[in-house]
Amino acid sequence: MGSLDAPQSPFARNDVPPASDTIIEITPAALSIIKELRDEEDDGEALGLRLAIASAPGEDFRYDLSFDEYLKAGFTDEVRTIGDVKVIIPADSVGLLSGAVLDHNAQQGLVIRNPNRPQAPVVEGLVNDDELSAEVESVLAAEVNPALAGHGGFVTYVGHDDEGIAYLTMGGGCHGCSMSKATMLDGVQTMLVEAVDAITGVRDLTDHTTGANPFYS
Repeated sequence: MGSLDAPQSPFARNDVPPASDTIIEITPAALSIIKELRDEEDDGEALGLRLAIASAPGEDFRYDLSFDEYLKAGFTDEVRTIGDVKVIIPADSVGLLSGAVLDHNAQQGLVIRNPNRPQAPVVEGLVNDDELSAEVESVLAAEVNPALAGHGGFVTYVGHDDEGIAYLTMGGGCHGCSMSKATMLDGVQTMLVEAVDAITGVRDLTDHTTGANPFYS
């Protein structure tokens, strides 16, 4: 089936909505484009827009948009009707797309504005569910991420080791950014070490070679 592309967008929440929710909003401009593209496909009336998160935990959001037969959607897929377009969302993408908006403009084409934040990767040997982790996440939420928001960026806490090193990933404008290493070491590390006595440093686990839209170039 035909495929569509939409730029990635960061930000923050992972709640799974109730079944009655539309999950994602599609603006009239985007709906018009999607219907045009769908109708160009063979058996277009039988097709829905499949929308899924294609990135792995710890990576900035990438999206898979394609047309598929909605009557053959998987048992765990969520199917919604928006306008006269069927939208198919796999179960593992529902929480990460809750509250997102699919829009269209002449400059970017189809674009997803997503209020959610990518899941943190699971790294063996790191602790992320203790009192120290709660303290680190509080500082990230209250101080670090608001400071990075001006660049469209954020950091996600992965866990800490037994030497007081906090492991983080960077997303949004900080992912792939040529200044991200300096930002992490000089900014985030300083803020965390000063605010949390048990933290002695930070380590960035982000694969910056996959950054698609850095704030700096």
